[in-house]
Amino acid sequence: MSTDDTTTATADQPEADTPLPRLGEIGLENFPPYLMNRIMGRYNASLREEMAALGLNTAKMRALAVLSVLDGLLIRELAVYAVVEQSTLSRSLDKLEQDELIIRRPDPDDSRATRIFMAPKGRETQEKLWPHIAEAYAQMFTGISVEEQRQFVTTLQTILRNVRVHQI
Repeated sequence: MSTDDTTTATADQPEADTPLPRLGEIGLENFPPYLMNRIMGRYNASLREEMAALGLNTAKMRALAVLSVLDGLLIRELAVYAVVEQSTLSRSLDKLEQDELIIRRPDPDDSRATRIFMAPKGRETQEKLWPHIAEAYAQMFTGISVEEQRQFVTTLQTILRNVRVHQI
């Protein structure tokens, strides 16, 4: 093993036996998980009215958004990408299917599994919602340079890999 393969503490990383500060010492406004939850809560709230007008809630909107990019996912994959509990997603998919926004098809390789596809009406609904999503996204990054946005996304991708539970 080369020295590049070992992890050493740096000024940014505490020693393994050094106790981490308590949440009260860090403060909520300096705790990234708290900030990320607040941001997503506000982002979702900013879209609530537009989603409701289309008969959607956050879980349904996330499912359609993911399917607009990755159509034909297994339900368990869609749950991961949409960041929705599988039981909640199943209920949302029932309603999306009833509203003719998605189509369920058996997986050709596993008769026990189901793949989810966006129906034409689902694509139309997603296209109606997209301008509002894009506007909320742009608002989120007001005053932040393109380079800072790229760095932020790169950091988020690294964090996601660090906390990844699923392969996707």
